Amino acid sequence: MSMRFKTLFVEVVSNLVLILLDQICKDKDEAESWFSGFKALISRSHHRKWRTKSRSDEISSLANCPRTYRRRSSPLNSPFELSQSESETLRISVMELSSKTKPLLLLLLLLLFTFFSVSESNQFCDAGIEYGEPGCGISSSSSKILIKGGTVVNAHKEEVADVYVEDGIIIAVKPNIKVGEDVTVLDATGKFVMPGGIDPHTHLAVEHRGLESIDDFFSGQAAALAGGTTMHIDFVFPVLDSLTAGFEAYEKKAKKSCMDYGFHMTITKWDEVVSKEMEIMVKERGINSFKFFMAYKGAVMINDEILLEGLKKCKSLGALAMVHAENGDAVYEGQKRMIELGIIGPEGHALSRPPMLEGEATSRAIRLAGFVNTPLYVVHVMSIDAMEEIATAQKQGQRVIGEPIVSGLALDGSGLWDPDFVTAAKFVMSPPIRASGHDKALQAALSTGILQLVGTDHATYNSTQKALGIDDFRKIPNGVNGIEERMHLVWDIMVESGQMSATDYVRITSTECARIFNIYPRKGAIFPGSDADIIILNPNSSFEITAKSHHSRSDTNVYEGRRGKGKVEVTIAGGRIVWENDELKVVPGSGKYVEMPPFSYLFNGIDKGDAKYLSSLQAPVKRFKFTD
Repeated sequence: MSMRFKTLFVEVVSNLVLILLDQICKDKDEAESWFSGFKALISRSHHRKWRTKSRSDEISSLANCPRTYRRRSSPLNSPFELSQSESETLRISVMELSSKTKPLLLLLLLLLFTFFSVSESNQFCDAGIEYGEPGCGISSSSSKILIKGGTVVNAHKEEVADVYVEDGIIIAVKPNIKVGEDVTVLDATGKFVMPGGIDPHTHLAVEHRGLESIDDFFSGQAAALAGGTTMHIDFVFPVLDSLTAGFEAYEKKAKKSCMDYGFHMTITKWDEVVSKEMEIMVKERGINSFKFFMAYKGAVMINDEILLEGLKKCKSLGALAMVHAENGDAVYEGQKRMIELGIIGPEGHALSRPPMLEGEATSRAIRLAGFVNTPLYVVHVMSIDAMEEIATAQKQGQRVIGEPIVSGLALDGSGLWDPDFVTAAKFVMSPPIRASGHDKALQAALSTGILQLVGTDHATYNSTQKALGIDDFRKIPNGVNGIEERMHLVWDIMVESGQMSATDYVRITSTECARIFNIYPRKGAIFPGSDADIIILNPNSSFEITAKSHHSRSDTNVYEGRRGKGKVEVTIAGGRIVWENDELKVVPGSGKYVEMPPFSYLFNGIDKGDAKYLSSLQAPVKRFKFTD
């Protein structure tokens, strides 16, 4: 819709409104005064800085009395009231309107409000909860998109080519594609065109001791899209020990999703019911991975017996076993030790769970997985100790995936010693962010392939929620942000620094995740037939991270003030342009659940390994029985 048409439309309708007001009001001055107030509200509607309960309420209130509106003020909403002069200009009662004029006036007002909501894209939409109303912010871009002249990067090669997208699917990748006038054209000359990022490790709307994390399936995903991530895999927790009830609860949480997502399932106990439900999750619900916590004693921690049962079940189902590797019993003792020493602040969190406890649990999980002969995925590898255990197992031929997270690559643990509690508490997560030196070692392991992909463990709590542990670090909700920052920081840390190539960047941020969880090449590639989840990254553009500018609802950011090179300038998700010119255009409910089938490439040859093991036993030995 052209700007000239918009201007003409508004002018015509506004003049009609003024004519009607001339008939309604007692004199011309009153009509013009009312109209000034009306224009002020229309202007605010145009800029979309506030929201109301419903469109009908908006219009009725114009003719009734001033009301209090609310606008988004990150991270919390704050009231925004009309000024006294504006209130006076709007004081016209519906009862004073003539029966013939009132419907027409309301119709015109409705037309104007509808016009602005359709023609102007809202930065955020969220089912009337914080950012707006359902259906707002819909991208006006065509379902046909041509990305011209960029360097297309896949995990195996890069080439200068055009990419043509139609109806959410990549149709063609080749030079000099010709299209018609109904196609949106994006110039990517001098920039990289890559698969959208896939974050394998997130916790949106997760509960911790009765608290729910501040980012839900809308705000967290909106932040992800602004950072170039177009899919994530979240962890489902059972409800009252039921996997099915947990899955259904997360289905409800995800209804407001604005990008594609998948689920892992967490196992917190073991019995025949859980075993049968695991089969249902794999065969009917599209889950192909199960996580076991070796930490958080008294909450979700499992013992070795349960881990062994879970590993065997995962193997039979072709599902990937995942572990949070820390020795929970030892951590519990470490926590008691810190409290006895009077160390109650955030630094006590790191001191109570040192790297050796992560290394021990990683080693134990690897050996148990080797005993069962099933692949193992170690989440959030944070220390040299854990990384070296993974490297040793891989050298021996064991299939172990190591996942570092961006906070472990980008930060050291010094923030936990900050004298300001709010600053220190924002860094609390498990395993802890380690001392300087671990970060560089993890980067090196990522560049050499010991660690295969990068997640975030995004689980955000605001400073008020973190303050619950001001007198006891054990009560600080664990979690940091990263879903929006991951793609930028990994590029700056790994590629801009010369530690890895652009193709390797695609591998660790997208492709390998898609392969591990068996959704490649639908995801993680720019191929004809793949989903149109694409980013355009400008290697010469810079970024800066601040809590004021990020899209998470959190009021803090663990990467505050961080600057670097390599910025995602365009994000395309499901064939829609959702991030462009630093503007986010997202629609709640537009995201899709992606089912992930079992038996990924990690299970190739497992049966041969079992056969080799059996043949190596040289047992049972046939023995003669002696009789009297």
